[in-house]
Amino acid sequence: MTPASDGARPEGKPVSLWTVTAGTTDYPALREDMEVDVAVIGAGIAGLTAALALKRAGRTVAVIEAARVGTGVTGHTTGKVTSLHRLAYTGLARSHGTDTARTYGQANQAAIEHIAHVVAGEGIDCDFRRVANYTYTESDNALGLVRAEANLAAQLGLPSTFTTDVPLPFAVKGAVRFDGQAQIHSVKYLQGLARAVNGEGSFVFEQTRAQRVHDGTPGAVVTEHGTVHARDIVVATNVPFDARGLFYLRCHPHRSYIVAGRVDTPPLDATFISADEPMRSILTLNVGGTSYVLAGGEGHRVSEAGDTRGRYGRLAAFAHDRLDATQVDYRWSTQDAMPLDGMPYVGLASPFAKHVYVITGLRKWGLTNGTVAALILADTINGQKNPWARVFNSNRITPLASASRFVRENTKTFTAILTGKLASRRPGHEILAPGTGTVIKIGGQDTAVYKDEEGQVRTLSATCTHLGCTVGFNPSDTTWDCPCHGSRYATDGTVIQGPATKNLAPGPSRLPEGLA
Repeated sequence: MTPASDGARPEGKPVSLWTVTAGTTDYPALREDMEVDVAVIGAGIAGLTAALALKRAGRTVAVIEAARVGTGVTGHTTGKVTSLHRLAYTGLARSHGTDTARTYGQANQAAIEHIAHVVAGEGIDCDFRRVANYTYTESDNALGLVRAEANLAAQLGLPSTFTTDVPLPFAVKGAVRFDGQAQIHSVKYLQGLARAVNGEGSFVFEQTRAQRVHDGTPGAVVTEHGTVHARDIVVATNVPFDARGLFYLRCHPHRSYIVAGRVDTPPLDATFISADEPMRSILTLNVGGTSYVLAGGEGHRVSEAGDTRGRYGRLAAFAHDRLDATQVDYRWSTQDAMPLDGMPYVGLASPFAKHVYVITGLRKWGLTNGTVAALILADTINGQKNPWARVFNSNRITPLASASRFVRENTKTFTAILTGKLASRRPGHEILAPGTGTVIKIGGQDTAVYKDEEGQVRTLSATCTHLGCTVGFNPSDTTWDCPCHGSRYATDGTVIQGPATKNLAPGPSRLPEGLA
């Protein structure tokens, strides 16, 4: 394989296997004002699950999606539906106590069964199948941690055992095994949810970006071409774009990478994640008669991107050398909101909010945590008590679990802001190769400059429209990425991922020598 650091383009098409094999949706954009019982912003796992639960309870719902159903974070997942989240229970018990760890586990177990029930009840063809899930180690050093996690999870009532019999094509020392877990084609599942939501007085709107949220009686979601008035509003957009609750300070964006390689063997009845570093996540599946192995990992804080091509290259090497992949067909990256104290935030958007609710901080396990969050809010809005709501409460105060991390993570963000603003940039004469981008000074302003494969140059403001950080070019995904709070933009400046809601402004039309 081509070495990861030699500047060569990574293997595979830069698109998620889930999105490219699911087909597309074509729901209309919102074009006029309307009124429903509940407005849901975001057509990912959390938003659509909440919308369907609320519709089934007799509410009218409008789901507002900035792009297409399933093209956000959920469409870039690993596809694992599991309550085994690496070594989560040891950490949660240490930070929050065993009761909280137990509730977290029970909620995620219930999410698996809820998804299974919805798949069957709505007749959703999404390749749902039961598998075991493993957290494995290849090292003696981590074996004690793995054994302790297995024992603790069993004590919490989860389907946990310790085992040395792990169905991987390489030797491991031992693993936590959870039985009765699942995997799923995430985008096909979301498309099935959307079909079930749309109709009978409820709606799904695509290509409709929410711009403002008003908490009132009723509340309102303002978009470019219409306003949705609703008694209750659910913001389910990975990182909330609205400033209520300051969740962009209470979460930090974390990016990880996945490659999908072809294999000549049928899928395993198991999924895997390593306890060792560098972390590796593994899932096998068959789509359209082709067997694939997904290898994920190489995660990092968004402000610490490093060599993204090298990250894809190392995953491709792992897929080839350890998992017998014959070729890598697809590669993609995704970003998740990581909560400061390790627990997702679900509930009112702030202590002062009345009818605006938020779901965020799903800590990389969105298929189950997003389902949990949706069911909590559906119960809350319907006036019913939910057994998990207190533990996931978005306005909880956990200084022992989060105070030091709050300082550490936001110091990193502040450093990223200063680094971007104080970076020395040559005023021009940059020689760009086709398919590359850079940030330079043009007329005293930081300018994002991209040259496409045909040699055409596009300039944009390099200032993120969220809070003014300076974006950087991601050569592997061909995007402009904000290192502070995770907003991502296409090369034409269009928002791909929030919390930004406005596109990058156009850049100067007059270009320095060497760029035209």
